[in-house]
Amino acid sequence: MGDVAVGARSGHDGEEHRGHPVEANAPVPDGAMTSGNDPAGGQDGPGEEQRPPAGAADAGEPAGRPKKQPRSFWKELPILVVIALVLALLIKTFLVQAFSIPSASMQNTLQVGDRVLVDKLTPWFGSQPERGEVVVFHDPDDWLAGEPAPTPNAVQQVLSWIGLMPSANEKDLIKRVIGVGGDTVQCKGTGPLLVNNKPLNEPYVYPGNTPCTDDDLGGQFKVKVPKGYIWVMGDHRQNSRDSRYNQSDKHHGMVPVDDVVGRAIVKAWPITRWGTLPVPDTFDQPGLSQQSSASAALTVAPEGVAFAAVLPVAVWRRRRAVKSQRD
Repeated sequence: MGDVAVGARSGHDGEEHRGHPVEANAPVPDGAMTSGNDPAGGQDGPGEEQRPPAGAADAGEPAGRPKKQPRSFWKELPILVVIALVLALLIKTFLVQAFSIPSASMQNTLQVGDRVLVDKLTPWFGSQPERGEVVVFHDPDDWLAGEPAPTPNAVQQVLSWIGLMPSANEKDLIKRVIGVGGDTVQCKGTGPLLVNNKPLNEPYVYPGNTPCTDDDLGGQFKVKVPKGYIWVMGDHRQNSRDSRYNQSDKHHGMVPVDDVVGRAIVKAWPITRWGTLPVPDTFDQPGLSQQSSASAALTVAPEGVAFAAVLPVAVWRRRRAVKSQRD
């Protein structure tokens, strides 16, 4: 770039010296003064000996423009912190959130102090809780009344401050979904637990516990789950204040689907207990779903109506295409 600039300037000097031949290497006496018309000087500026060398300016940088100094780390640090906080908030709100297990109600599936990651993305696409899933939900109606508030450690306080964990003031619970809208759930004696008259094989129940609790406080029940609600129970059946023991609340022990935060999908911490939380096979047994043939027809009906509406249009367009080809 510098070479181009020097070449253009030399061409202008040639016009200036036309008719005034000078020796390029003629010495100039020490201390000699030159006027603007002096062939050694030039009328528009300094002579060749005063011109900066071709390589003085960096390639690609205009001469005289100062170099752009890189931003210091300490100036960039606040920007990085703000970006990290925004990303953490977006992740917490739309993608995934970490929760700490404060009680033993889900043993042995989850231990006290475990950290689980909860999927919050799929509910945005209309996903509903399914039988067998472990879900986190907001306290429906003072289920945690009288329970001591957890005391978070320093790490939990930092994570809750940036939004990756809920604060200690949030009242959330974690249980397993046993019944969904339309299901009938029943406990007789010590079990097994029945869903739509199908007995569940529950290897996840805490060792030594029975699937049903033989007491008159709520352990014996038969309920039908309304649409838009779920029935939840803890895996530590004899140490879980779940839907069974909250049937006197305003939802009769049911949890509104709108109160569900998301599904727990991974045990993330401690690393020695890392693992996924899949749906047990017992919830996939044939006949467990009570969807009748009528309701199935209703499910397929919109697709059938759409097909019936589109078919005549498709036939008409096909006939028009064939007619135009003949013409």
